[in-house]
Amino acid sequence: MDSAALLDLLGNENRRRILRLLARKPCYVTEISDYLGVSPKAVIEHLRKLEEAGLVESRVDDQRRKYFHIARNVRLEVNVSPYGFASKSAYPENSSFDITTCRHLSLDVSWDNAGELDDLLRALEDLEQLENELSLAQRWVQGRLCDVLDDISETVGAGPESRIYADLLASVRSEPKSVGELSGDIGASREVVAELLERMADEGIVRRTERGWELTVDS
Repeated sequence: MDSAALLDLLGNENRRRILRLLARKPCYVTEISDYLGVSPKAVIEHLRKLEEAGLVESRVDDQRRKYFHIARNVRLEVNVSPYGFASKSAYPENSSFDITTCRHLSLDVSWDNAGELDDLLRALEDLEQLENELSLAQRWVQGRLCDVLDDISETVGAGPESRIYADLLASVRSEPKSVGELSGDIGASREVVAELLERMADEGIVRRTERGWELTVDS
């Protein structure tokens, strides 16, 4: 699901409360209505939107009561920094994915999918600890990214435009790009991008080639 649409959907507090409740157990409309303290009609409308988004599914029991439950695992990440705003949604990797192929990670992933309760509880503890460590690592990485972008800004520019310099360099570092491509990447007008590129060209940081603008320094 598109991350922007997911953010809009979860912007409603009652829909978030519904998901918290359904994360504990499947519920029918009356249960949700009592829990939220809102009318069944309002609950049905919230559930409709959650179903359309693929977050919630329903089933009918033997008493013909319609139960709702969480349909899938979805992770929503939002990154807000002085250098931009970004969000992305993702579904968990297949269980067969080999996490050791992530070359920047060093993890103990030696647990087995054993059936004994003690083994399962130990695996649960290990995974919860790993989840916490990865969250800390993500926060550390975001902080270091901002530090590096700050250093880039100080090196190539000053004042309120300096962050745009950093964004431009981050965009052009991998391959030559046109003014239009760079404009789309950083969300600035073509005129502003062209002017900044000319300034950086005068300083010997970038150059214009037949393939587009590229760095003149090692990336």
